[in-house]
Amino acid sequence: MTERTANVQRNTLETQITVQLNLDGTGKSHFETGVPFLEHMLDQVARHGVIDLEIIAKGDLHIDAHHTVEDIGITLGQAFAKALGDKKGICRYGHAYVPLDEALSRVVIDFSGRPGLEYHVNFPRAQIGEFDVDLFHEFFQGFVNHALVTLHIDNLRGRNAHHIAETVFKAFGRALRMAVELDSRMQNIMPSTKGSL
Repeated sequence: MTERTANVQRNTLETQITVQLNLDGTGKSHFETGVPFLEHMLDQVARHGVIDLEIIAKGDLHIDAHHTVEDIGITLGQAFAKALGDKKGICRYGHAYVPLDEALSRVVIDFSGRPGLEYHVNFPRAQIGEFDVDLFHEFFQGFVNHALVTLHIDNLRGRNAHHIAETVFKAFGRALRMAVELDSRMQNIMPSTKGSL
């Protein structure tokens, strides 16, 4: 089997980011981003997606975390696109519901080749610790635009902002795992009637 890995670097005047990704990993992760709560969420993606993920980022955090968070999403999306190649043999679609105490979120993804984000998550407060929850949307928009996926994220219920965020990212990881899984009945077959994704 061809290795489904990627090493992507993205350098701008605002951020310098490196992402290493192995879609057929064991859930190992390593992060140096300067944004601790995002790292906590990305660890959920690696663990529940059973992917190996390393992200090293240096950004203009003296201004705020916006550029760093968005650009991590962009670079992670590029890494997924590179690791998947022509997408032959993948399941393509993935979905997950994940609860955490009172919170419940649903994530559905399609590696369609068409970027589209439907994000419906309302947090009861603007920050979790020092993290601005508005930046989650920027992260997912960056990912969608560069992984070329259709992504629907819905928080169905929840009162605790940390719980809500965690259910979203755990569900995202599990949906990714399902979508990128190789389907033994679809070996070298494009999962699209159009013949390409």
